[in-house]
Amino acid sequence: MIRIAVDGMGGDFAPREIVKGAQSISREGLASIVLVGDEQKMRPFVTDHANLDMVHTPVCVDMNEAPSNALRKKRDSSMNKAFELHKSGEVQAVVSAGNSGAAMAFAIFTLGRIPGVDRPAIATLHPRMGEGVSILLDAGGTVDCKPTHLTQFALMGNAFAASVLGIASPRVGILSNGEEETKGNELTRDAHALIKEFGLNYLGYVEGTDMYNGRTDVVVSDGFVGNIALKISEGVADLIFEFFRDGIKKSRKAQLGYFLLKDLFKEFQKKADYSETGGAPLLGVDGVCIICHGKSNEKAMRNAILLAKKFVEKGLKESVNEAMQDYQSFQKVKER
Repeated sequence: MIRIAVDGMGGDFAPREIVKGAQSISREGLASIVLVGDEQKMRPFVTDHANLDMVHTPVCVDMNEAPSNALRKKRDSSMNKAFELHKSGEVQAVVSAGNSGAAMAFAIFTLGRIPGVDRPAIATLHPRMGEGVSILLDAGGTVDCKPTHLTQFALMGNAFAASVLGIASPRVGILSNGEEETKGNELTRDAHALIKEFGLNYLGYVEGTDMYNGRTDVVVSDGFVGNIALKISEGVADLIFEFFRDGIKKSRKAQLGYFLLKDLFKEFQKKADYSETGGAPLLGVDGVCIICHGKSNEKAMRNAILLAKKFVEKGLKESVNEAMQDYQSFQKVKER
């Protein structure tokens, strides 16, 4: 059975929602769970010990704490202890809804990077027209990127789409302010020239709408722009829900329309709800790490753990490692 470490103290609703989500997985025998954190605070929410262990540490990383401070002073925190379990081979994945910057810092420090990876990337999954999802990376891990970083993101995203989503030839594009090659900035233009050399199913520049219209499978960006795109998407989804809720309350015609279309509304809500996905993998570290939304509830944590399990089963780390081996080989040939 796959064994997963869960940061029991990470997130706005920890430890209650974290423990409840982890416990639902262990109770059903879907994975073996190791809860890491303050045992006295977590234990009141544990009602079933089947396939569930605890590793006690009273130290936790605050949600607003600077990653550099956490890295210096909190190596015995629940977050880093979870990564240490992964490093030692006691678990096959780590899930945390804690401070995302600290999670990335500890993942790099404790697990290390896959050879060939300069900067790991957070890869978020987004609903789109038709079936499936699109991948956006980086969604906030590295805000200041070089062209080589975006090239590595493209290769890792391509490996992710192929190994986990089962797409034979993922369509990859760089997020820009237009499709024309004259658009973009110095970063995207230089990255565009590099990515073209790697034999991917590369579309060139794509726009924000292409994340949702089914045109692309992998959208590459620096973490600054990617995180803004992610937050705008979340904000628009919230606005749509609030617009319909308010309209339905004010009009009987709207209430009738909702009654007739409620299954469609529920399907849309499910697609746009971050808790349905659960979290995002940190690609490029030497392990499987899922970074979750800080406001994760029981449902989100449950789905994040299932996501981690899926990534282990599909060999995500191994696929990224293979892609980066090809990248290193290509770089050596160029240097000759």
